[in-house]
Amino acid sequence: MPNIEKFPAPAPRLTEFEALTAAAPSVLEAIPGAVYLCDHDGWLIRYNSEAAELWGRTPPVDNKRPRFCGSHALFLPDGTLLAHDDCPMATAIFAGTPTRNAEVVMERPDGSRFTALVNIRALKDHEGRIQGAINCFQDISGHKELEETIQQKNADLEDFFENSAIGLHIVGGDGIIQRANKAELALLGYTAEEYVGRHIVEFHVDAPVIGDILHKLACGEKLDRYSARLRAKDGSIKQVLITSNSRFKDEKFISTRCFTTDVTDLREAETARHESDERLAATYDAATIGIAEADKDGRLLRVNDTLCRMLARSREELLNMTFFDYTQEEDQLEDGALYARQIAGEIDNYAVRKRAMRPDGTTVYLDVYSSSVLDAAGGFRYGVRVLQDVTTTKQMEDRIRESEQHLRDLLEALPAAVYTTDATGRITFFNAAAVEMSGRTPEVGDMWCVTWRLYNTDGTPLPHDQCPMAVALKENRAVRGAEAIAERPDGTRIPFIPFPTPLYDAEGKLIGAINMLVDITERKQAENRQKILIDELNHRVKNTLATVQSLAGQTARHADSLEDFSDRFEARLLALSRAHDLLTRRHWEGASLEALTREVLTAMIGSAAPQVEINGPLVDLDSRRALSLTMVLNELATNAVKYGALSSEAGSLSLTWRLEEGSDLKPRMILEWRERGGPPVVPPARRGTGSKLMERCIERDLGGEFDLIFEPSGVVCRMSFAPGLVSA
Repeated sequence: MPNIEKFPAPAPRLTEFEALTAAAPSVLEAIPGAVYLCDHDGWLIRYNSEAAELWGRTPPVDNKRPRFCGSHALFLPDGTLLAHDDCPMATAIFAGTPTRNAEVVMERPDGSRFTALVNIRALKDHEGRIQGAINCFQDISGHKELEETIQQKNADLEDFFENSAIGLHIVGGDGIIQRANKAELALLGYTAEEYVGRHIVEFHVDAPVIGDILHKLACGEKLDRYSARLRAKDGSIKQVLITSNSRFKDEKFISTRCFTTDVTDLREAETARHESDERLAATYDAATIGIAEADKDGRLLRVNDTLCRMLARSREELLNMTFFDYTQEEDQLEDGALYARQIAGEIDNYAVRKRAMRPDGTTVYLDVYSSSVLDAAGGFRYGVRVLQDVTTTKQMEDRIRESEQHLRDLLEALPAAVYTTDATGRITFFNAAAVEMSGRTPEVGDMWCVTWRLYNTDGTPLPHDQCPMAVALKENRAVRGAEAIAERPDGTRIPFIPFPTPLYDAEGKLIGAINMLVDITERKQAENRQKILIDELNHRVKNTLATVQSLAGQTARHADSLEDFSDRFEARLLALSRAHDLLTRRHWEGASLEALTREVLTAMIGSAAPQVEINGPLVDLDSRRALSLTMVLNELATNAVKYGALSSEAGSLSLTWRLEEGSDLKPRMILEWRERGGPPVVPPARRGTGSKLMERCIERDLGGEFDLIFEPSGVVCRMSFAPGLVSA
């Protein structure tokens, strides 16, 4: 016999789908990204926590699971609604078509949306049949916002180039003009076709100058206000200043960007300036603002009389000081840093507000405007500093700011929603109460109103540009007596009374408006409740009289004696009364089923009833069902106390209820009354008044089903009807 060992057959190789569904949940959790699986019919079967987080919910994977995607809703990037049946996952399931880096917009249950990059692949078995599909997606909203930002910046750069107030042109390394903006073309009078594509040398009057410019730029030097002359189309000569730098790639000169500043008028004005120097010197000291000249170290070279008076110092004293000497220490750093940049040629001028000290210790606020005087080579010669005493202005500004802050604090403290607008209707301020009332945080600059949507009192939409605030601004009058309804983003609506009032400046010019929105929800609810109660009272009085009449008739027909009639009729009237009391406490808006049953049973057997068990979910019944069910429970309790389980201490009673889905897919209330341990039950020979009353209450009044069973161990009553108002 040969010594041959048989090896076991290899285990069947799992498909991708089988491997993924059989794997532990940690496998999907380990994948860096949102992942979910669908079976061959598209039903969601597995997903990781990152997918649930992006969906904003945790979809079930039982028989109520979603199909194709766990998101609340899907949209195309352009905002078009995308049905789940048409989404990329459905295409992969039914056609096997993969999706690579597609963009869809997913909406969460709270209404927020994000852009997702999805990659979907069908999962097939070894014969190529589709068993399901896997979707890996990620939130790329940040990338989309970045793309839009870049596009906007490119558009801004394009707009800056074309519409800049200063001439701008780009010259290639070969000297050919590649591009010119509107200001450049307008300066020289050429069209783009006449200017672009030609050599820059053709437009320069002085060949050595353009040669030097091109040489400097080719060597990587920057030009700052380089003086040159250009020939315009009409033959005139334009004197310009050229500011330019070069662009290199792989150490090769590619192009240069040139700003062309027309100084023709300036050059012509220089002659006139020289002629006016003497007149300027004469008016220098007569100026009503302080004027000083300072060297590179800030030492004062020249001051006028106004500055001397401003600082309460003599001319001789000031000429032995730097402007830092009279500047308060806290403000020296800013002024010194800006002046250093001006000396270095980084900036031509600057403005700063600072505090200066007088010899007597008082402080004066100065607005300083500093500019440079350059030598012929463009180097810094001295700074001209124009100073204005703004102490009074500063004090007034501080008082205004304090007043504005006080007003804001006051408006914030108001319990009513308050906001202000400018004269055009753009919101400039809103308080916390306005945020709370509108259910959102408005944006400064929004138009007309802080609310999300507006409606008239009849429910018709009220456009914001027709709201009371808009009327007040457009017609320049206060609006009173109006009412409107504000809708929040979550759908809730609030009735309110607006009080828009125009605001004016000291000259009576309209500068804006203030509006206070008074929430009248409670008042409206009270009015509606009062109307409902009046209508309900009228209806209930009629129904109650009819019910009492019916109870009297049925009780009288089946009473054995006048005393029997009195007892039964009184018991049924008391049951009806208890139901009315319970509903009245709830303003006839319904009653708790548990409270109703305890009310009935407590009245019959007392508050201490250990043999009574009541169990069921929290349910509110409307007034009609509460009344009918009270009559039924009263009849059952009366019979149980007199003849049934509650007539002996050994007996017990259970009352249970539950909600079930009926054959019509609508919820049904199922109640069961079961007695045990009482005297043996003998079915009655005929149907009594109580049985007929209960049957009428459930079957005729509520359109339900009523089944009364006289089992030997105790009475069993089953009832079924539509629950009406239900909350669990």
